[in-house]
Amino acid sequence: MRNILLSFVLLFAAISSAFAQELTVKSFKLAGSDLTAQTQPRKDLNDRNCALIKVGIGLQGVQFEGGIMGNVENKTGEYWVYMPQGNRQLKVKHANYAPVMVTFADYGVEKLESNRTYELIVVTYPQYAITQNVTNQSLDSQHSTPQTHPTVSDNTISIPVKDGISIDMVRVEAGTFTMGATAEMKDPFGNEKPTHRVTLTNDYYIGKYEVTQALWKAVMGNNPSNFKGDNLPVEQVSWDDCQEFISKLNRITGKTFRLPTEAEWEYAARGGNKSRGYQYSGSNNLLDVAWYDDWYDDNSGDKTHAVGTKQPNELGIYDMSGNVSEWCQDWYEAYSSSSQVNPTGANSEFDPSYRVYRGGSWEDDDRFCRSSRRACGEPGDRDRYSTLGLRLVLSE
Repeated sequence: MRNILLSFVLLFAAISSAFAQELTVKSFKLAGSDLTAQTQPRKDLNDRNCALIKVGIGLQGVQFEGGIMGNVENKTGEYWVYMPQGNRQLKVKHANYAPVMVTFADYGVEKLESNRTYELIVVTYPQYAITQNVTNQSLDSQHSTPQTHPTVSDNTISIPVKDGISIDMVRVEAGTFTMGATAEMKDPFGNEKPTHRVTLTNDYYIGKYEVTQALWKAVMGNNPSNFKGDNLPVEQVSWDDCQEFISKLNRITGKTFRLPTEAEWEYAARGGNKSRGYQYSGSNNLLDVAWYDDWYDDNSGDKTHAVGTKQPNELGIYDMSGNVSEWCQDWYEAYSSSSQVNPTGANSEFDPSYRVYRGGSWEDDDRFCRSSRRACGEPGDRDRYSTLGLRLVLSE
């Protein structure tokens, strides 16, 4: 009897131990350059192509629930889950783990879109928590003496800041381009003309993403944004606020970050020396690359969205045509037709004085989202700019 009772106790302990572990979402995002949903489509009940979620989890025997179309495909290292457009959740289950419900809006994707491929990474907890704690402890040990050697991968670098937060940056190689309202830029404004040749003689790194609220809070200790969320872009920041942020960031990291010049911003938005001549940053279809607002297509829902949830441009940079507009370093001035080398805007402040900002925002229509579109604002004005944030540049 005692042996039987002991067996039940051990069995209960084993089951409890298994279910003390749970599945945890590490990331969920649109895989902008992955065309699998289009090249290997599956139809929904309305004969429309489904969305495809590629789930990386590293376990066998995983099950899924949530309006799935057809059978889940078990590929090497991942599962392919086809779902109709408009779906907002997916449940992930395994016999040895507590399940997890993935609500897409928590990761900046309001609902799935037809013909799009998404990437979902699910890990097991507590193993993931242990890994994260080790990583955070390692970063914590660097707070008093910031790491000076960033992690490098291909054309990107990741520079740790503090509290486990890093800045991902993309290298932009030097080159020459035509700046302003080139032929592919439809219905331009007058201040985008005349076009002129610009040469940038130095490589530079530019933020892969807009500065997030998590990064701003880590550096500044506050969050001025109207729309709150760690992975949302910071907004309601003035040009002067950005300079204070950058000064503190440079002290923490030992680096020399700054705002991009207007020319650096447009060159990067166009795709640098990998440019394919798109009207918007990464596509001629604005819906692919931007959160914006139009009378016929209010895809932003009148708010910002998590950075990096639309497709990137040719260089792998996100959100340069929408989400929030972005301050540049330059004083604003009219264009000249003369060729320029490393232009930095007006030579001095004039009255009234304005700083340049570039790129469309969540409340702009398509005309304001072209890569050549430019605007300006007073450097100390922040209250009316819930549409305006920033992106960082690091010179080599």
